[in-house]
Amino acid sequence: MLQVLIIEDDVIIGMLLARILVGMGHEVIGVEGTEEGAVAAAARNPPGLILADKRLSAGSGQAAIKRIIHTGFVPHIWMSGGPARRGDAKSRGDAQIGVADLQKPFTEQGLKAAIAQVTRLGASATAADAATIGEQAKGRPRR
Repeated sequence: MLQVLIIEDDVIIGMLLARILVGMGHEVIGVEGTEEGAVAAAARNPPGLILADKRLSAGSGQAAIKRIIHTGFVPHIWMSGGPARRGDAKSRGDAQIGVADLQKPFTEQGLKAAIAQVTRLGASATAADAATIGEQAKGRPRR
C-alpha cells in the first residue's frame, strides 16, 4: 500500500482518482488543486507516490513536484490531457526511474501499469539505483 498525494485542479477528476486508488488498496493522503497546497500537504504527510497534473489553475504541478522532491525523491506520475511533449518520457524514448507519463483520459489498467512502473524497484533497489534516483531528482543526467 502506498500513501498517495494527488495534485489535480479538476475536483471531479481528483475525487475519481482518489476512489480508484483506494479501491486498489492505497491510502490517499491528499487531493490538492494548487502548487502551494500540494507542497504544504507533502510537508505535513510525506507521500510515497505523487500523481500530478502538469498544469494547474494556480501554480504548476511541475513546480510543485520540483519543490517536493528537493529534499528527497518521491516516485511520481505526470498526468496530462495534452499531446505528448518533447520533455515527456514517451517522446524522449526513455524514462527516468521512478517517473512516468500518463495521458488523459486513461484507464484503471493504465494507472496500475504506471504505478507498477514507478515503484518497480521496491525492495530490490540497490544503492546504485537509489543514487541514480537521487541524481535524477536533482536534475542530473543518468550515468
